[in-house]
Amino acid sequence: MKKIARIALAAPLFALALAAPAQAQVEIQWWHSMTGGLNDWVVDLANGFNASQKDYKVVPTYKGQYDESMTASIAAFRAGNAPHIVQVFEVGTATMMASKGAIVPAGKVLADAGYKFDPKGYISAVVGYYTAPNGQMLSYPLNSSTTVLNYNKDAFRKAGLDPNKPPATWPELVSAAAKLKASGVTCPFTTSWQGWTQLESFSTWHNTLFASQNNGFGGNSARLQVNSPLHVRHIENLANMAKQGLFIYRGRNNLGDAPFYSGECAMATASSSTYATIKKTAKFDFGIAPLPYYPDVPGAPQNTVIGGASLWVMSGKKPAEYKGVAAFFNYLSDPEVQAKSHQRTGYLPVTMAAFQLTEKSGFYKQNPGTDTAVNQMIRKTTDKSRGVRLGNMVQIRSVVDEELEQVWSGKKGAKEALDSIVKRGNELLERFEKANK
Repeated sequence: MKKIARIALAAPLFALALAAPAQAQVEIQWWHSMTGGLNDWVVDLANGFNASQKDYKVVPTYKGQYDESMTASIAAFRAGNAPHIVQVFEVGTATMMASKGAIVPAGKVLADAGYKFDPKGYISAVVGYYTAPNGQMLSYPLNSSTTVLNYNKDAFRKAGLDPNKPPATWPELVSAAAKLKASGVTCPFTTSWQGWTQLESFSTWHNTLFASQNNGFGGNSARLQVNSPLHVRHIENLANMAKQGLFIYRGRNNLGDAPFYSGECAMATASSSTYATIKKTAKFDFGIAPLPYYPDVPGAPQNTVIGGASLWVMSGKKPAEYKGVAAFFNYLSDPEVQAKSHQRTGYLPVTMAAFQLTEKSGFYKQNPGTDTAVNQMIRKTTDKSRGVRLGNMVQIRSVVDEELEQVWSGKKGAKEALDSIVKRGNELLERFEKANK
């Protein structure tokens, strides 16, 4: 596997420069949405880059949650004071692409500065999500995650379940949940990011379309298709689990993570980035497993969908500043930097070289299950499983939350709720299409 090339920039030497005073460092403003330990990680990345050279200084600034920082960056661009780099979550990709004139493709920034971008060196499902139809990388995939199944090995032992054999299929998960409940567990199974885990990733894992036009990659005329028989079957199964007390819904976004961390919930579908917190705070033996699947679905399991965020470069900056951004991205692509970030956070290694370096170090053997996310993502992608890239996706996820909550509370059936998601979601997609023709 080719390692990411690190190409030094050759600067012409002028006799006049010898007598000139030393130039001040070029500051690169970076807005992000990382908190807690992940904020420490971001600061360490910036400090590591700053210490590696003398020409540029990356200044990271927390700008609120993902949706807040994205909105703030667009507003700052319109006001003429945007940062150089902004971290945007994956569901904001289509919106950033449609922000005419606001961004400069990351691939162009790297190429203009003399750095080589070799897409073959990156995990295909990761770089493919942030790549335009012409093959140009639009944004730099800093912190890519995917969906996994976390489980409490101690609770499994108490319930008479094999702690080293997590449920691989949904029927097996239902059976395990029933045994866990019988052993006294009040929350056998929960989930965070329900739309991402139970519809988006569920679709790609089963090589089934979430939306037409290859989930939006084929154009802005995409429309939702999450009311298929397979989707209805899955949501009905979860609804039945909820009625039996086997599935306990704990709220939107990542609210399902905390009850797993505390040991209250024995199984949880969540982001692979939960690894760092579980390892740091859990007072029980835990395991990480692939998402369950339905064994009778042809093509399953395929690959899970990307999550996390990427770094977008804002337009209107000076050439010297873009060279600094390129140098920073090149630093982030270093296999050792990548590997350390992956091992520290649970986010995916963006390059295959970083994955191989981590594997060679023995990290996966010492920390069983930490390679689960990578193995789910390095599978070959199809047109149906490349990911979900739709306009107004933030609003669509809110619709999904509203409708699924009606199912979990018993106020709506699975088919009725999914039909409503398709109807309401398609109205948002139509609005996006009209605005971006």
